[in-house]
Amino acid sequence: MILEMKVPSPGESITEVEIATWLVEDGDYVEKDQPIAEVDSDKATLELPAEESGIITLQAEEGDAVAVGAVVCLIDTAADKPEGSSAAPTSSSVKETPKVIPVKEEVASTYATGTASPAAKKILAEKAIDTSTVKGTGKAGRITKEDAVKAVPSMGSMPEDGARGTTRKKMSMLRRKVAERLVAVKSETAMLTTFNEVNMQPIFDLRAQYKEDFKAKHGVGLGFMSFFTLAVVRALKMYPDVNSMIDGDFKIEHDFQDISIAVSGPKGLMVPVIRNAEKLSFRGVESEVKRLAVRARDGQITIDEMTGGTFTITNGGVFGSMLSTPIINPPQSGILGMHNIVNRPMAVNGEVVIQPIMYVALSYDHRIIDGRESVGFLVAVKEALENPVELLMDNNPTSALEM
Repeated sequence: MILEMKVPSPGESITEVEIATWLVEDGDYVEKDQPIAEVDSDKATLELPAEESGIITLQAEEGDAVAVGAVVCLIDTAADKPEGSSAAPTSSSVKETPKVIPVKEEVASTYATGTASPAAKKILAEKAIDTSTVKGTGKAGRITKEDAVKAVPSMGSMPEDGARGTTRKKMSMLRRKVAERLVAVKSETAMLTTFNEVNMQPIFDLRAQYKEDFKAKHGVGLGFMSFFTLAVVRALKMYPDVNSMIDGDFKIEHDFQDISIAVSGPKGLMVPVIRNAEKLSFRGVESEVKRLAVRARDGQITIDEMTGGTFTITNGGVFGSMLSTPIINPPQSGILGMHNIVNRPMAVNGEVVIQPIMYVALSYDHRIIDGRESVGFLVAVKEALENPVELLMDNNPTSALEM
């Protein structure tokens, strides 16, 4: 029996996916539920498992955009599994279908060979490229517009050990979608950024005192993200406009705080969501951050886990960033940027002392968030981080870290 495997719907509103990587080769024997491909949607990368065991015949190439419901491969469920190996079967175990290998036809030179089309000629002229240095791929060797676009100007003679390579690789569907959204944010929102600085010494002192017991008790580290997440939750309650968003002519307000956290995954930046962060303790936040980061790293994050956030926290400090203006994650209205921590001179009680300082940035949509709310929100975050025992732990850090 020949089973047609079709592209399942990875989520609402998604009509097509892109074959990112085939994990098997044409003619391989696959087991039921074995991952056979990675497919990109505009929201996530997902694995495609085999629906049945058998010999697989691929029906699409890597990089192909395939509609949801379209056939991407065939599985011959009647084929026997090769003995002693999961590799593609030999002729003794399954009848091999003859393959026709196309032969490249030699093209005879004509008057068109090496001649550029009008569009190609214009592009080559702008690049100052001689048409004689470009090989045409059009009919009878004619230089097409695409040939001209791909052509690279010669930089003159190069030493043998000075080879210069250029590759052209299509971006994944996810990366293209991210690019579209970032451009849309810049053009469709009134985005501004406000800055402040945070003295991280109080958090350093708490972590030094409690981090070993915290990890032994809960199995996760006491990092900075729990302090920042709980400080953000507190500030969002004080300034609810920062936790709202625009939908056409309407303002959508939320009475919960779903905090999106930007994490780096194998396919690029992922933004999973900590649901109902307002109900979580330090242990709850750290456990959820670890769980989501591991799933993103392993390529297991789902679309549902990356949608629905009301505010985003991004930490460029892990890569060494001192200061940045983070871009809003639509349809949200605000994003907090964390940065690296550097020892800097600071006035404390009238004296100059060296303290670990982090610059923080809040980018916000000025259409819905006014200056008072944006500045007040960031000051509230700063206050909570500089006085965590009183404002985040109810003056009882031991109890707050045991929950």
